[in-house]
Amino acid sequence: MNHLITGLLVAAMVCFIMGLRAMSRTHSARRGNLISALGMTLAIIGAILELVRLEHLAMTQAWIILAAIGLGALIGIPAALRVKMTAMPEMVALFNGFGGIASLFIASGEVVASGGGMTGFTASTAFLAMLIGGITFTGSLIAFGKLAEWIPSRAICFPAQHVLNALLLLAVLVGVVSFAIWPEAQWIFWAAIAVAAVLGIMAVIPIGGADMPVVISLLNSYSGLAACAAGFAIGSPLLITIGALVGAAGIILTKVMCKAMNRSLGNVLFSGFGSATSSGGGGPQGEAQSLLPQDAYYVLEAAQSVVFIPGYGMAVAQAQHAVRELADTLAANGCDVRFAIHPVAGRMPGHMNVLLAEANVSYDLLVEMDDINPSMPTVDVAVVIGANDTVNPAAVEDPESAIAGMPIILAHQARQVFVLKRSMRSGFAGIENPLFFRDNTWMIFGDAKTTIEAINGEFKEG
Repeated sequence: MNHLITGLLVAAMVCFIMGLRAMSRTHSARRGNLISALGMTLAIIGAILELVRLEHLAMTQAWIILAAIGLGALIGIPAALRVKMTAMPEMVALFNGFGGIASLFIASGEVVASGGGMTGFTASTAFLAMLIGGITFTGSLIAFGKLAEWIPSRAICFPAQHVLNALLLLAVLVGVVSFAIWPEAQWIFWAAIAVAAVLGIMAVIPIGGADMPVVISLLNSYSGLAACAAGFAIGSPLLITIGALVGAAGIILTKVMCKAMNRSLGNVLFSGFGSATSSGGGGPQGEAQSLLPQDAYYVLEAAQSVVFIPGYGMAVAQAQHAVRELADTLAANGCDVRFAIHPVAGRMPGHMNVLLAEANVSYDLLVEMDDINPSMPTVDVAVVIGANDTVNPAAVEDPESAIAGMPIILAHQARQVFVLKRSMRSGFAGIENPLFFRDNTWMIFGDAKTTIEAINGEFKEG
């Protein structure tokens, strides 16, 4: 039995490592997800057998765990199948939160089972698992609310907010030291759960909607760190390994997101970005030019190079399949077609990559921001599909803008720019976009999918 359990747990660790590696590439991400799912299956089987071996669980009681797994599957599978691509960031936020609260429950169970007889190391790791897990759970719920627009997506700030957060953080630091010294004083642990829950809320509400991709990455890292701490608390090498992998991956992705926005993590967490809509275009800057899809067809039909720049609006309209059809048509017409992907386009990391992969857009056509920008002045037409903040020229032209210094895709440098939007409304950051008023920009108003399908229809007729 021991060899079987060890083999299952080692195989699970290998699957998680291989799966994470595969998920780092678009063309192998689906395979990586399946490998990781296999690893989780092996880990669950190994954990059940380990409980039976330690006589913490009779084989006849294993049905309780299996029933819980079945219940979770009955909830999770339909939710995953029915979720819209526009709601995927919200689901990811919930997954992060559930991971956090699972670690909190593991730590709480260990504290209850110990009856106060824990070592200082076990007590401190259980406390950290509870603390990080609690912050992750409530913080993820706030992120979910902002993404779903159940609560205002803007930064919510109030006087002395940073002072209050500092006091809460100081309280939990005192708590972890105290509990490590006096693990029998379990009231410290239970009181700290409430403080952790409040701290999670207070940490996320002052962060504006434009920073949500960074927040999701960070909360993902938190969920991994909470699991890692829980693994130390209960002595589980598997949980330690999984938590470390998730935590490290989340931190790396957070760093990538911050670099893409030219901001430090501290600036994201404490600046309250998005709380104001001034700076960078506080009002109308001229008269926007509009164009009909039928007229856009003639321009695209004659274009030698076209760059599609997708954003959250493409996800809302579910236009990715129509966009791929148009891209195929243009390529067949002898046009050089590429897709420019900003690292924080959409509302979660990789949002646009997932959408385009769903539509079977060739990975070779996807070009990162740093690679596409030098060639933008030679592009005949840049087609901006629902993107806003990631193509806002105020970031590079207006030092007073709230997004000054943020790297953007230089769509405004293309010879002509088509912006597909429902209205002139500002983006998720709440900042006016002067691109809409440029002489080389034409607004094509309406649902992006309907607009692209109309252009596709013109090509078919032509």
